[in-house]
Amino acid sequence: MKRQSDAPQEHLGSTGGPVMWDGLDLTAELKPFQSKTGDHVFVVDGSRIYDLDHECRSFLDRAFAQNGQANAQQTAALWHALGLSRESEHRYIGGNAIDLPKVRSISLNLAQTCNMACRYCYADEGHFGGRARLMGEEVALATVDRLFLEAEPDARMVLGFMGGEPLLARDLLHRTARYAWEKARREGRDIRFSLTTNGTLIREADAELFRDLPFTVTFSIDGTRDVHDLLRPMKNGGGSYDAMISGLETIERVGRPLQLAARATVTARTGRLLPLLDHMIELGFDDVGFSPVLVSPDPKLAFSAADFQTFLSHMIECGEKALREIKAGRSYPFGNLESALQEIHRGTHRPFPCGAGAGYLSANAEGKLFACHRLIDDPAFAMGDVRNGSDEAARTRHLSRSHVDLMEPCKRCWARYLCGGGCYHEVKARGRLACDYIRGWLEFCLCAYVELSNEASALAPVTGMPETINSLNKVSSEAAVHAPPSNA
Repeated sequence: MKRQSDAPQEHLGSTGGPVMWDGLDLTAELKPFQSKTGDHVFVVDGSRIYDLDHECRSFLDRAFAQNGQANAQQTAALWHALGLSRESEHRYIGGNAIDLPKVRSISLNLAQTCNMACRYCYADEGHFGGRARLMGEEVALATVDRLFLEAEPDARMVLGFMGGEPLLARDLLHRTARYAWEKARREGRDIRFSLTTNGTLIREADAELFRDLPFTVTFSIDGTRDVHDLLRPMKNGGGSYDAMISGLETIERVGRPLQLAARATVTARTGRLLPLLDHMIELGFDDVGFSPVLVSPDPKLAFSAADFQTFLSHMIECGEKALREIKAGRSYPFGNLESALQEIHRGTHRPFPCGAGAGYLSANAEGKLFACHRLIDDPAFAMGDVRNGSDEAARTRHLSRSHVDLMEPCKRCWARYLCGGGCYHEVKARGRLACDYIRGWLEFCLCAYVELSNEASALAPVTGMPETINSLNKVSSEAAVHAPPSNA
């Protein structure tokens, strides 16, 4: 048995329920799987991957089939080799509450209104169920000051601009970003910026700001013109694709930001994704990702549990093309795959789905803080305000109740430390409809990681490819390749 790295998967003859051994639920602790290169096992604690020889794989098969009762001595030896232990002090991650992290990122909902009328918009055109409103300058600058006060002095801070459409508050966006940048320079602090935009309002001065400061700019674009215009009309009913492309061209003409990304929302009626992915990559984005709709004012556009099976097949089709392109030495920035490979490569094992309510908060137009931008104005996720500070008690309660090892059915799932339990906003609104999809997609990504790892020595580094992909050239199937697992 050889350690491959820190995290893959595959199927094994499961009994359908928990498979126990000496107090451990094997189905929650191990995921045996088979890639094109052989047999492997994903060890959930610490997100570790091992290659298995035939004897080890056969033994694991028997252990699962016999409800973990196969040869106790052999089982103990194998579990020891895999680093499995019931004692929490020997685990990389346990059910104990984590120390409350410092806030390192805050997004500002500058404009809780929008110039578009997207058919699936969960945010009610940026209103979040309330009235349209714009953030004032006092609130925006106070948010910057709050971020500087709450972040560690040496932390890399991120200031985000959201909406609605944040460029409806263009002047405030510019003043706030410049204020934060100059403050960081004076104090010797590190700050980055992010913007999510529909792209239809971008002017040259905006593009200059994004170029001159360290901005990640994410366009909301749903693919080809016909798909995009159908789902993302302007308020007058006309298409938005041409205006979005004009904004993209302005950025290309003036100069690109630090990162230029595309986020495509997928509805239950979108259809095949590969033609849309090809189109968006051809437009020149550094990263292109898909996100399914679970919460929508139009129920016909929201995913059902059954829709995720089709979505998974379309995602795997995209992933398989990305693998072919990587092996051929060509850039193909499919963000969903790249981010999963990065998580696997680091040995990520987290007890939460994201940083919401932990290191990340979002400010509404009045300066009230919430766990994230999708939970704006939801009192259940209120986390303080920018003038008086984040509510540490509320954040602690949120994290204490949200640990994935306390969630049903999450605590019995092998994918729990890569998934974290699912988006808080979506789970509250719809429950956990996507679990089978998440496991299926992660299984594909784990197999892809092993396949790339084993072929990496034959791959030359690709200019423009993510560092994680290029770093696979350093992978050895004989040794662990990840940094120590983090509980971040």
